[in-house]
Amino acid sequence: MPAIPATSVANLRDLGPTPLAGGRVVRPGLLLRSGQLDRMDAAADPAVAALDVRTVFDFRTEAERRARPDRLPPGTRVLAADVLADFLASGTVPAAARLREVLADPAAAERELGGGRAHALFADTYRAFVSTESARRGYGAFLEALAEPDAGTVLFHCTAGKDRTGWAAAIVLGLLGADEATVEAEYLSVNAAVRQAFAPLVEGFTAQGGDPEIALTVVGVTREYLAAAQDETARRYGSLERYVRDGLGVADGTVARIRDRLTGPAGRSW
Repeated sequence: MPAIPATSVANLRDLGPTPLAGGRVVRPGLLLRSGQLDRMDAAADPAVAALDVRTVFDFRTEAERRARPDRLPPGTRVLAADVLADFLASGTVPAAARLREVLADPAAAERELGGGRAHALFADTYRAFVSTESARRGYGAFLEALAEPDAGTVLFHCTAGKDRTGWAAAIVLGLLGADEATVEAEYLSVNAAVRQAFAPLVEGFTAQGGDPEIALTVVGVTREYLAAAQDETARRYGSLERYVRDGLGVADGTVARIRDRLTGPAGRSW
């Protein structure tokens, strides 16, 4: 599942034509994911211009949006949902929302994330994607947006486009009928693009004596992170469908509209 070769947007990829059950696929060109859009330039970037993005869904915190606001073509509709708001309200900012800060201070990173703590903290963040009210509200709003008939091409993102965005992709692909192996493969496919985008920061971090394992943990994703969210979903709701209906508050009719809008038969020329 290769990234779209854009020059102004990191980790940009199309979820179509991901294979689904029943000989169907995600329709290409309608559902995109990426990292932050603070350098997006449709006028100078043909790969971006060709996508004709109509709706952008931003999962970042308010502080992240202020620090690096999206640059979007005129007329693009923007929806924002801070899925980590409950963390911030408790005085905690997960590493997923401050990658640049973490990689700027090796000593602080070692104190917070060394000794294997990085993996555990990221897994806790993924469980919070399922359990916290702000995350349920945000992911529910995302699915509601996908069901709108005039949404057009939807691009959803966070900062690196790997954690908050990765769980969003896993939710929608599961709802559309992708099997577990396909969901996992799509989730893990971002690693090369994210590591390339953050390579200068990682090199600077390690050059200052930072632990390379911490850096790779912070800028990458693992099966264990996704499994943490999936296990939390199963524990609290029993299934993805019940999580969407009872946890996110998305009605079955809305899910049916998402499936109708975003899927089609395999082999069709779109």
